[in-house]
Amino acid sequence: MRFSIITPSFRSSDFLKLCIASVADQQIELEHIVQDSCSDDGTQNWLPADRRVRAFIEKDAGMYDAVNRGLKRSSGELLAYLNCDEQYLPGTLAAVSAYFDNHPRVEAVFGDCVVVNAAGEFICYRKALLPSRLHVMVSHLPTFTCATFFRRSLIEKHGFFFDSKWRDLGDAEWVLRLLEAGIPMAVMRRFTSTFADTGNNMNLSPNAHREKQAMFDAAPAWARRLKSALVAQHRLRRLLGDVYSQKPFDYALYTPDSHAQRKTIHVSVPTFLWKSRM
Repeated sequence: MRFSIITPSFRSSDFLKLCIASVADQQIELEHIVQDSCSDDGTQNWLPADRRVRAFIEKDAGMYDAVNRGLKRSSGELLAYLNCDEQYLPGTLAAVSAYFDNHPRVEAVFGDCVVVNAAGEFICYRKALLPSRLHVMVSHLPTFTCATFFRRSLIEKHGFFFDSKWRDLGDAEWVLRLLEAGIPMAVMRRFTSTFADTGNNMNLSPNAHREKQAMFDAAPAWARRLKSALVAQHRLRRLLGDVYSQKPFDYALYTPDSHAQRKTIHVSVPTFLWKSRM
């Protein structure tokens, strides 16, 4: 099996249908494992019969526990997890597969992401930058999980499952462990995925803010004092990495009013500004 994609699911039936469609049309060997935490929103009425996925309906201890359960059931050489309100863009997995083939030492790859609203309309783009440990601790993770892909060796050789004690920032804590272990990582400069800003995303929750504060408090005292300098350095890296510029482009995704086929959206004036998060 080339790819295993894990989707943790809870009360996201409508988005999950679009997510599954975006994985199913990738035209590459894969398995899509959906870990649903006994959703009571109608998901159980259709998910077990969807032949495009391997569905497991069972209570879990949160999103990262669900992802870990899926990873332990997976068989793919390459792994990723995709939340219900996220989608892969056309040709993503073939491009990721080729990247890993051409870069045999790299164990984790970060792609670029298109941020959309619940209707699939463009909000902004986000280009990945290799994470820096101290910047992640005092500020934020400059990558998206929907655009993160990794080799099976990370869980089989290194045991890098997600820490389910974290409810919202487990992805940042996971990347920090990769950095501390010196895992070879790279950026693939390609839009791979869409992330839906629904206004109810987990990283906006009060618990997410508490976990962000806990991560900040765990940083060295000197790094906390120099947060502004670390953020400025990060922005300079972004500038030098040309992540603030983008030519007009198209992206195609499944939307609430287009379940059967992707809708192509043209972005004539791309922007990296995520105004609702500023």
